[in-house]
Parts: sequence; structure tokens; C-alpha cells
Amino acid sequence: MSNSPGPAPDEHVPPLMPPHTPLKARKVSFSWEDTPLHWVPGDPFTSHTINVLHLLLPAGERWFVHVYKQVLPYIRDERLRADVVGFIGQEAMHSQAHDEVLPHLRESGLDPTPYTAQVDWLFEKLLGDRFLLPGRRARKWWLMERVAVIAAIEHYTAFLGDWILNASELDRRGADPTMLDLLRWHGAEEVEHRSVAFDLFTHVDGGYRRRVRTWLTGLLALFFLWQRGVRFFMANDPAPNLRKPTFRGFYVRGKRGLLPSTRAMVRSVPRYLARDYHPSQEGSTEQAVAYLASSPAAVAADRGAA
Repeated sequence: MSNSPGPAPDEHVPPLMPPHTPLKARKVSFSWEDTPLHWVPGDPFTSHTINVLHLLLPAGERWFVHVYKQVLPYIRDERLRADVVGFIGQEAMHSQAHDEVLPHLRESGLDPTPYTAQVDWLFEKLLGDRFLLPGRRARKWWLMERVAVIAAIEHYTAFLGDWILNASELDRRGADPTMLDLLRWHGAEEVEHRSVAFDLFTHVDGGYRRRVRTWLTGLLALFFLWQRGVRFFMANDPAPNLRKPTFRGFYVRGKRGLLPSTRAMVRSVPRYLARDYHPSQEGSTEQAVAYLASSPAAVAADRGAA
């Protein structure tokens, strides 16, 4: 038996890091013929609040991949480089999987093109490579800003991934199983790779002021795009007499477990802004890996790759 003393009562004990899991892209596919536009029965608002992901993620994750390919030369740690390469593969697959939902939305009577054109402009132009200041230093500054923005966004994708893995109320309400598998496969991979973006930011920069500034930028952009997307869906849904989306509708569904709760979202803010923050505090790698081992789409992808 060891006689070494344990930590003093007031001594800070850092959280245990989850075991390192090599990242791989799973080439999943989904069939949408039997999935209704309102895939949460009788609840267009919940369906469309989550449907916004299909409009946001393809452009956003293509942008992640583009930025990370530019930052690869700055990585001096081989394991982190391998993680970033695995992250790039997973994000590219996420973009493709959500992109493939868009034709189904059109067939259901809702053309997302006016909204996706705005999202494409934001990521390709506003957050793209073109920058007002010339020179190498300015280009590097802008690259590090975008790396920090991705770290902030990945905090929320990990939060959402953890939420969807535990959103049992959607099952009880009879939500479409194919849509749930897409969301949970994606959410599980977000939890699985949740530390990569933050570890990369810490490796190449790690400045606390930049972390706070870009967190605010990312949060405001996500809030603006998401609420605009929900309004677009509800206004263009072919079903008659749909109510306009409201914050109260979001809040009530969050309390019921159909959407992330407002309280949980607010409580995630100080975690990210804490100086000792690390994404390993969010979600469970074991739960994520367990879902990926049982996901119909992921299992089929593994069989196809064997």
C-alpha cells in the first residue's frame, strides 16, 4: 500500500484526461425517402430548429477543413498533427452527410437555396482567405483568428453532440430513426474529437484574449445564423398556418428535453471562458465510442470498409 499523501483539501486537482482515441472518418450513408419534413411528429418548430444544421454545417465544415489544411505547417507535434488530419477527415464526411439532406428538403417542398447562399457567402467571403491588410504577418494573424474561432465553435458542437446522445425525449416522441442516427453519429464524432480544435489553438497560439474575443464572435455568428435559419424554415414550410418561432418556444422545448435547455447553454459559457478550461470536461468519450459501435450507419460503414 502506498504511503504517499493525497492532495490537500484545497489543492486543485486537474480533471483526468480521457484515453487518446485515434480519429478516423466513417463513410456513412443515409436513405431519406421515408423521413418526413417534420421528423419530430407534430412539432415543426423542434424539427426545423435542428434542421438548420443541414444548412449551416456543409459550408461551415468545409471552411474548417480549408483553414486546417493551411495551419498544418505550423504543427510541431506529430500526435496532434495526426489528430488534426483525422479531424479533417471526419469534418469532411459531416459536411457531405448533411449536404445530402438538402435534395430531400427540396423534394419535401422547401428549397433551402436562399439561406444556404447567405451561409456560403459568410464562410467563403467574410471568413475566407481574402484580407484587407497585405503581408505575411497579416495573413498569419487572420489564420490564427480563424483557428481560434473554430475552437470556440467546436466547444458548442461538443455541447450539442453530448446533448443529442442523451436526448431520450426525442425517442419517446417518435422522432424519425434515420434522422436521429445522422445526428447522433455526428454528435458522437464531435464528442470523440472535441479536444482537437482547442489543443490546436493552444499549440499554435493559445492567447486568452484571442480565445475570449473569438468566442464572442463565434457565439454571435451562430446565434444570428441559427435564429435566421429557423425563421427561414418556418416561413417557407409548405404546411399551412405555422406559428412564428419564438424564444419562448425554444425555452419550453428545452425544459421538455426536445431541444438543449437554455440553462445548460448558459452554464456552458463560463466553462469555456475559464482559464483552466479543456474540452475533455465536456461529454464522454466512452459514450461516444459506444454509440459509434452501435449506430446503424457507422456499423454499415465499417462493414463496407472491411
